[in-house]
Amino acid sequence: MSELSLPVLDFSQLDGDAADVARFRDELRAATHDVGFFYLTGTGIPAGLEDRLHRVAREFFDLPEADKLAIENVNSPHFRGYTRVGGELTQGRVDWREQIDIGPERSAVDDPDAPDYARLIGPNLWPAAQPELREVTDAWVAHLPEVARRLLRAWAEALGAPATYFDDHFGEPQTLLKIVRYPGKDDPTPQQGVGAHKDSGALTLLWVEPGKGGLQVERDGEWVDAPPVPGAFVVNIGELLEYATDGYLIATNHRVVSPRYPDDRISVPFFFNPALDARFPLIDLPAELAAEARGVTKDPSNPIHGVHGENALKSRLRAHPDVAERWHADLLAAAHR
Repeated sequence: MSELSLPVLDFSQLDGDAADVARFRDELRAATHDVGFFYLTGTGIPAGLEDRLHRVAREFFDLPEADKLAIENVNSPHFRGYTRVGGELTQGRVDWREQIDIGPERSAVDDPDAPDYARLIGPNLWPAAQPELREVTDAWVAHLPEVARRLLRAWAEALGAPATYFDDHFGEPQTLLKIVRYPGKDDPTPQQGVGAHKDSGALTLLWVEPGKGGLQVERDGEWVDAPPVPGAFVVNIGELLEYATDGYLIATNHRVVSPRYPDDRISVPFFFNPALDARFPLIDLPAELAAEARGVTKDPSNPIHGVHGENALKSRLRAHPDVAERWHADLLAAAHR
């Protein structure tokens, strides 16, 4: 542990000798068994690409409101596009942020017999007023899956499974990129930028605007700050890895506190998740690790499913009730029977 509130891991150790690789695996296993969060340095993401991402994010949020609302997510049954400030909920409370959601560019599924979660598959909504946004986000997303895959292979081996364990069960990834802006608030008490939650998928790679705090992680019942570290991602695991390890790895509650006006904050989380129909079998942990497995968190208000699509759809319906009411009223009705 460093003086920071989260462990710091050096991804470049995976390119070192056998001792470096073994050390990284041990640190990775410990970080996600004990905390569920860590900083990841040494990923090799070009600094120039980070700068371009930051710039186009700022330029998008500076667009006239009409240009952003032209791609508002209420126009997408797949929950893609722009969400205005106050347009998303966490735990039933309004999040004070605006964002654009970008997923894999695919055609919508036209099959009445498809599972409900297939409704998440479809095209993105892109701002006509800013064509560069698509170019830069495509370049960003091109770099991150290999980082995520190498992490998953390291996790598998650290847990006593074959390196290909997650590759074998992942299928075609259902990724999601969010570009988020948290406007400043002048309230006397901290406000909910995004409320306490656990991510529903496998793992998240988070880029945060340098010098802008606000992310907090729950540790031992207390909220601790996780400020950005230059050149590092904040990485956390989601509910699927907790499920696959019977709670040996832990998906951790986290939240964002709104900045104080006139400051604001940009962050870009990348969610690397398996195919919507993927189910992770439980990993047969070595005896010494299995003895420390805590079981999957039991929360009647937030059941953790083995199939990724069921987790993802659950989260989207809750977070965006306006989209759900417009496009998926049948699912809402079925949930309340």
